[in-house]
Amino acid sequence: MGAFVFTRPALLCAIFCICNIILFPEFVTAGITRHYKFDVRLKNVTRLCKTKTIVTVNGKFPGPRVVAREGDRLVVKVVNHVSNNVSFHWHGIKQLQSGWADGPAYITQCPIQTGQSYVYNFTITGQRGTLWWHAHISWMRATLYGPLIIYPQHNSSYPFAKPHKEVPIIFGEWWNANTEAVINQALVTGAGPNVSDSYTINGLPGPLYNCSAKDTFKLKVKPGKTYMLRIINAALNDDLFFRIANHTMTVVEADASYVKPFETDTILISSGQTTNVLLKTHHNPQQTTFLMAARPYFAGQGTFDNSTIAGILMYHDDHHNLPSNNISIKNLPIPTLPAINSTSFVANFTNKFRALASEKFPANVPRSVDKHFFFTVGLGSNPCPKNQTCQGPNNSSKFAASVNNVSMILPTTALLQSYFFKKSNGVYTSDFPSVPLVPFNYTGTPPNNTNVSNGTKVVVLPFNTSVELVMQDTSILGAESHPLHLHGYNFYVVGQGFGNFDPRKDPANYNLVDPVERNTVGVPSGGWVAIRFLADNPGAWFMHCHFDVHLSWGLRMAWIVLDGELPNQKLLPPPADLPMC
Repeated sequence: MGAFVFTRPALLCAIFCICNIILFPEFVTAGITRHYKFDVRLKNVTRLCKTKTIVTVNGKFPGPRVVAREGDRLVVKVVNHVSNNVSFHWHGIKQLQSGWADGPAYITQCPIQTGQSYVYNFTITGQRGTLWWHAHISWMRATLYGPLIIYPQHNSSYPFAKPHKEVPIIFGEWWNANTEAVINQALVTGAGPNVSDSYTINGLPGPLYNCSAKDTFKLKVKPGKTYMLRIINAALNDDLFFRIANHTMTVVEADASYVKPFETDTILISSGQTTNVLLKTHHNPQQTTFLMAARPYFAGQGTFDNSTIAGILMYHDDHHNLPSNNISIKNLPIPTLPAINSTSFVANFTNKFRALASEKFPANVPRSVDKHFFFTVGLGSNPCPKNQTCQGPNNSSKFAASVNNVSMILPTTALLQSYFFKKSNGVYTSDFPSVPLVPFNYTGTPPNNTNVSNGTKVVVLPFNTSVELVMQDTSILGAESHPLHLHGYNFYVVGQGFGNFDPRKDPANYNLVDPVERNTVGVPSGGWVAIRFLADNPGAWFMHCHFDVHLSWGLRMAWIVLDGELPNQKLLPPPADLPMC
């Protein structure tokens, strides 16, 4: 058998190819493995002239940017150096066959305890765009969050002109108090928790808050350029309006799915959602400095952080000197934003979203439905325990929240482990109601009895079941918008409306051609939303309100999707380092 011998030209060609792969990775089309290390540790941070110790990833607030390309594998090693238990969720990642890496505590894993570590290992399949990561236990995501940016595959492009620059803008909330103490106190007293002291843009409160002019987000731009703003709402309990004075934005993506572009001067972004917009700067700006502002949308009856956050858009080029950092905002008008409770603006804005539905990025909405579900989502109450004074509804009960009047109690061991190892007895039951057990006029006069039931119930779906889910807001203790997030899946928003859903009339108006594809959708205040998805990802998948106060009160449930018949349709065994409870 003869030996293979490189000729000199062939050898040089091979060396050249290898060097090109090393020096020019953009020519490589296959995904690569990217490693990140998350050290969860304490850090002293000063905001609003107050210094407090917060839990951070790698000492950063917000946390580090995670970057990948479609098709890449992410390996994130988390080491917990603090006394709090932690877990991390990769918000919007579908986790195909890798449900053990999804992250919600007591759903897909037990939390990472002090001194422990866990490696989140997953591949990004068929997704590109702006997502984000955050802690998924109690209210720890108040300071543990950051962007997860997925670029298109090499040799692929955006379905719009490449922007001059891309900038993440992450909205958050800041408490001077310890957020764990805030929610723990509320759960004991049954009252609504104290609200945040400010909003933040990329961790900074900005000039409209006390003692914060030096802590202001500044976006530096050049005239006549296009910037892509990757906007993320990481606020714990608020939907937000956002506007940049004297500028318009073109919306091109929602929850890492491309949409038909549309122009707007104001966006609404619900808690948990992401929105990419193109900002075209003026060719000859009449001034070099403009304010950007955000404030909450809230239509409920409780208390909320009714403040406005501002950042600064700053022009510069060879003909304009950069403005000084000590910018006075006295002469800069604050952009006009919709009224706090402008549900009509929210409805009009959300109705503008349409999937791109192109040949390359089709809208694969299920046309037929195997299983229909109707879930009420809203608030309720739990009786006050004996020998205790409560500060919830009527000062005689505790606030609660539910789906189909079931307020979910988190188990003490993870649902996914219990399901996978067939040890569900005493952990969960499979009798979550597919419709409300006691129908009522959901958006009319609420019933006198507002008590919820409490339990750990799930819906079990056979593999490849096509699902239609209508989520109906209720007027119990006040109608309000609820941003519902489904783990493990994107879904198509096929319809929405106000009042009570009418199963005889409303489906006739569904959009089955180009409905927007999302992972988090706002259930309209006093209304309903209909979504469809194909249950083709086996595992245990959390669905919950992305307002952490409602999540803590029990507005959450889980779906268990069974394995399919083929090897690539089965959940893989858990990793060896999966945390134990």
